[in-house]
Amino acid sequence: GANVEIAELVGKGNIYTFGEGSDEVIARYQRGDYDPRSYYEGDERLKEAVDFLRGPQMLEVGNAESLERLTEELLGKDWFMTFPDFDSYLTEKARVLNDVADQHSWQRKALVNIAKAGFFSSDRTIEQYNRDIWHLSVDSSRNCE
Repeated sequence: GANVEIAELVGKGNIYTFGEGSDEVIARYQRGDYDPRSYYEGDERLKEAVDFLRGPQMLEVGNAESLERLTEELLGKDWFMTFPDFDSYLTEKARVLNDVADQHSWQRKALVNIAKAGFFSSDRTIEQYNRDIWHLSVDSSRNCE
């Protein structure tokens, strides 16, 4: 949703996105063939990341029950289909870290994003929703007191 609009507005070179598109995710849901555990068991890096959630470092700062529940949700359901996006995430993360090293380029990207952020104001969004979806009439003579 919003990430697509942001990418169109700021340019793909000024945003970092990763993962499958909505069409791919919808198709996966329709086929009913997504098995998060097979991703977990088939990718050592993903397994390490998931196991970290209930490892000693996380247990030191987090709630054991919540971390265990999160891990089991990911392995049993993963409603948001995060595991298929893992490789893409790692690739994009490496790109971000590389780009941050070039401070001039990084600052330019940040400024482009800041300059274009006004488009996403709630006033404009509500006006667009009303025009395209709600079709409410506005009585400017009414006082909202």
